[in-house]
Formats: sequence, structure tokens, C-alpha cells
Amino acid sequence: MEKFDTLSGIAAPMPLVNIDTDMIIPKVFLKTIKRTGLGANLFDEMRFDREGNEIEDFVLNKPAYREAQIIVAGDNFGCGSSREHAPWALADFGVKSVISTSFADIFYNNCFKNGILPIILPQDAVDVLMKDAEKGANARMDIDLEAQTVTTSDGEVFSFEVDSFKKHCLMNGLDDIGLTMEKASAIDTFEAAASAARPWV
Repeated sequence: MEKFDTLSGIAAPMPLVNIDTDMIIPKVFLKTIKRTGLGANLFDEMRFDREGNEIEDFVLNKPAYREAQIIVAGDNFGCGSSREHAPWALADFGVKSVISTSFADIFYNNCFKNGILPIILPQDAVDVLMKDAEKGANARMDIDLEAQTVTTSDGEVFSFEVDSFKKHCLMNGLDDIGLTMEKASAIDTFEAAASAARPWV
């Protein structure tokens, strides 16, 4: 998993509340177990009409936000069914952080396991960031995971809380497999001792 330390990127404003996982990646695209390729269908029913043409007024179809790496969202982002394909689709599109007042628990935890930083801030802070995001591609937002801060294009700084273990994993690029591999030496030692003690196994 790619390490996350700092990010300076375009933020897309998505003030809609209760954006659920089916809106993020519709169930018709859940047939794959690959983490790649899902970005093309991120927010599919909002990005495209029934003929597959882009809906011009959807934020990620606007020229200023096609390269957005941050989403500033309304309350309760990632609610609905617990599909890991949702953070897979966000990551494949290029989104590295989502900022909201709240997230569904399973989605929130899945983000950390897939290299995405979900940031929870109070409504007044999200309102300021939403307004900043509306400035478009000329306004870049800065996120510093080590310092746990989000900085607007005007230099206003907001601090956020994050679990220390989740922070460690993101900053070191450790998903569940990576965490296990950190213990590879201890696992090998255990297996060698177990094999010697029970050679018939």
C-alpha cells in the first residue's frame, strides 16, 4: 500500500449528505475482486446518463475537478452496505482523502486499509473547507498526516484527530498483509520450533 504523509491536491465539493456505498460504486460493478479498474465507474449513476454520456454538472465531470484527490463531503459519507469496492473505486480514481463530519464505521475503517485518509471535522470547519473547494483547480488544499492538519488555499488551518495505530499504518503504507509481514521473522521462528517439536504434523 502506498504511504500517506502529506498531500497537496484539488478538493472536490460534494455537499450531499448520506452518500452511500451504492452511490459510490453501484452494485452492478461488484463482480470483480480486483482493486483496479473501478475508478471508471466511481459515482457512476451521478456521473453518467443511461446512454453512458457524462452529466456535465456533476462535480467530477467538471474540468476543474477531474484530477481531484480530496473530496469534501456532506454528513454520513459511506453509509449503506459494507462493500470494500467503495474505497477501491475512490483510490483507483485518485482520491486519497475524504473530509466529512461523519462516516459509516465500516467504510471509515476500510479507507485506512486501502490507503485513503478519512478526516472527521466539525460542521463549521467542513463548511469553510467546502467553500474553499468551490474555488476549483486554482485552490489547492494541504493535508499533513503527521501534524494532523488540513490547510485551506488561504492558509486557514484545521486540526483533526486520528487513531494512532491507523495513522502509523497509513504513514508506513501497511495494510493487513503488510502488518503481518512485519512479524515474518517471529512467524518463521515459531514455525521452525513447531516443526521441530511436532515433525509428524
